[in-house]
Amino acid sequence: MAAVAALLVVAQRAGLFETFGEPARIKQALVELGPWGYVAFVAAYAALQPFGVPGTVFILAAPLIWPWPVAFALSMAGTMAASVVGFSFARFVARDWVARRVPARFRAYDEALEKRALFTVFMLRLVFWMPPMLHAFFGVSRVRFWTHFWGSLVGYILPLLATAYFGQRVFDSLRDAPPSVWVGMGAMTVAIVVVLFRVARRQPA
Repeated sequence: MAAVAALLVVAQRAGLFETFGEPARIKQALVELGPWGYVAFVAAYAALQPFGVPGTVFILAAPLIWPWPVAFALSMAGTMAASVVGFSFARFVARDWVARRVPARFRAYDEALEKRALFTVFMLRLVFWMPPMLHAFFGVSRVRFWTHFWGSLVGYILPLLATAYFGQRVFDSLRDAPPSVWVGMGAMTVAIVVVLFRVARRQPA
């Protein structure tokens, strides 16, 4: 707990909360850091995301700053680091306190984790990505650390690769798209999620 608190104090005094609060400032700060920008990106992601700063700020900013292979590697490294920090905080530092605050919607997957842990971790990461409460849920669950690690790693690959590869072009296109495109994409997303969870339920124990 003391280490986490100290890390947050250092980040606050260094201005990381303000700097990483908007993509434009992220780009400016990391470009000015040069090669150390990689380290700063991953460190800030790992320190801030598990405690409330949206991970999407980081993964959407990465392809705007670096070429897509670099953006993908850094997004994966930062997302995995944040997941491990959140998991470890919940399991080893504040387990009882965190357990009382895990949303009921995640508790519904306790049984699935007991029967097919790796596949359930993969599915939840693929669908929900990296909300801090999901880190916490895995931390207070019975899933083993390495099961959580590898399931999360595989679950993150597709969404982070797509975000890094398409980058700004997709965001610009979506911003200018008519409402019908947004409706179609929303319907497609719902359909994909429904299919994925039906597949998950049919997996043998």
